[in-house]
Amino acid sequence: MAILSVENLSKNYGHIKALKGISFSVPKGSVFGILGPNGSGKTTMLGIVMSILKPSGGGYKLFDEEPRDEHRKMIGTLLETPNFYHYLSAVQNLKITAAIKGHGEEDIEQVLHTVDLYKRKDSPFSSYSLGMKQRLAIGAALLGGPDVLVFDEPTNGLDPVGIAEIRSLIKQLAQQGKTIIMASHLLDEVEKVCTHVAILKQGDLVASGNVDEIFVNDDMVELGAANSAKLKELINALPGLSRTKEEEGKLILYFPPGTANLESINQHCFNNGVVLNHIQVKRKSLESKFFELTNS
Repeated sequence: MAILSVENLSKNYGHIKALKGISFSVPKGSVFGILGPNGSGKTTMLGIVMSILKPSGGGYKLFDEEPRDEHRKMIGTLLETPNFYHYLSAVQNLKITAAIKGHGEEDIEQVLHTVDLYKRKDSPFSSYSLGMKQRLAIGAALLGGPDVLVFDEPTNGLDPVGIAEIRSLIKQLAQQGKTIIMASHLLDEVEKVCTHVAILKQGDLVASGNVDEIFVNDDMVELGAANSAKLKELINALPGLSRTKEEEGKLILYFPPGTANLESINQHCFNNGVVLNHIQVKRKSLESKFFELTNS
């Protein structure tokens, strides 16, 4: 079952195309990251899905059905800066949030335990750290027991401790079986928290799918030889080679992770009359893969 299916979704602001016909689906039980630099269309897309904005074209489904108000009541959201009364406690603020959402107050205590604020439940919101404030906002999204959560940049503006706390909380919620959709511009966040990802660049979808498949850490081997033309010609016969490219006078070979063998590459070249003057293996980083996807 797909929690969310986006189908050729587009959004224009005058001549500016914020979304350019993107399509992907969010599997049930996944932690789905919508990743991209600022201005890539992440927040616009979430705004459309949560019925804050209207699309210019295309559409989407929630829970494999045409979206209805009842569907959105099954989704907990954190789309902007937490908006609580500074002089009220966590309990008082959550009671107000529950009333606004039309929920009862019976799960407030459990929610405070979940976000690790129970011991500070009677402290005024103004006394909270930024991380605690964000955890309370996630607590507000959990009221009513939604199975799906939507977060827009949940660690934005937090210090390293606050970031670690939010990431830990997201993993905990995922272990409870909740589907989480989160926008982020942080590659590290997606790598550490998400199971699936859609990568946006200036309104275009450049990749989507399982995180491990999108960010395959290929082995890269750099080769150099005096006779570069002959090197290029014979290297394609190497077993296990995924692809090649030229970069700054060197030939770059790509192999599946952990399969590059310098000795066999060197022997293959030597046996075919090419003496290498440069050979180096290095793992492809997530950063380089992300840079390649968003700058190609």
